[in-house]
Amino acid sequence: MPPIISVEVIINYGSGVSDKEEVRRSLQQLFGESGVNARISIAHSGREVDEFAKAAVRSDCQVIVAGGGDGTMNAVAAAIIESSSDKILGVLPLGTLNHFAQDLRIPLTVEDAARVIIAGRARNIDVGRVNGHIFLNNSSLGLYPIIVRERLKQQRLGHGKWPAFAWAALSAFRRYPFLDVRLIVAGEKINCRTPFVFVGNNEYAMEGFQIGRRGRLDEGKLSLYITNGIGRLGLVRLALRALFRRLRSEKDFVAMSTEEVRIETRRRRLRVAFDGEIDVLDTPLHYQAQACVLRVMVPAREPE
Repeated sequence: MPPIISVEVIINYGSGVSDKEEVRRSLQQLFGESGVNARISIAHSGREVDEFAKAAVRSDCQVIVAGGGDGTMNAVAAAIIESSSDKILGVLPLGTLNHFAQDLRIPLTVEDAARVIIAGRARNIDVGRVNGHIFLNNSSLGLYPIIVRERLKQQRLGHGKWPAFAWAALSAFRRYPFLDVRLIVAGEKINCRTPFVFVGNNEYAMEGFQIGRRGRLDEGKLSLYITNGIGRLGLVRLALRALFRRLRSEKDFVAMSTEEVRIETRRRRLRVAFDGEIDVLDTPLHYQAQACVLRVMVPAREPE
């Protein structure tokens, strides 16, 4: 690929790093010293992230850099994909967890991530899609959307992100709602009563100390994980079995790999999480894997 000479950078003001102006100055210096023309915008809301991303798609830049957490990555990636643009996504991990960056082996410091954008290579990766919404990491129903909603509520009340998350998780676990769903996978119908449905963009490690990580993002598959009819103590038991690499033998845990899945329920609308954000979608939910539709800058060589 030709050398990178122009980038648009969109920094989410609400992301984890506190001093965004310092990040802006550091990036301006790094890109400038490498001969890269960088226009850097700081978005103060999700709406501004979307607006800046759509404007960047129409610009003559080569790379659109998303500076923030996984939700910011999702918003910028969606703008690129929906416009059928040839723009490349650059990843600047400024969030709390940065799952997407970690799975791409992108360094988590601003300086090192910027160097990947300048001197890395473009790689085609998959995305997942549900009823018109894309996800880079995963989408889920049941417990997790409740946790996200309650966490955001607690943060608006002034609580920090981790205390808010802990309170939200405790609240959701106390309520422990069940979903009655029908999953249609490769013509097979699976009826289940479950506290959650988890759909990943490619396969997730579900056992050992690498839980929640992905080895590949380009196999063109969705991973589907559900439990059937287990209560609170059963979910704790599954978590312990996962830690000790015994989850796959658990009869109440179902893992599948597929290119698409349809999820039906008696509810007309469901709260759905994707990449840490939530929305309410009409049912049925149609999940699809979209193979290699997004180009993203990654390290020139895979880390050892």
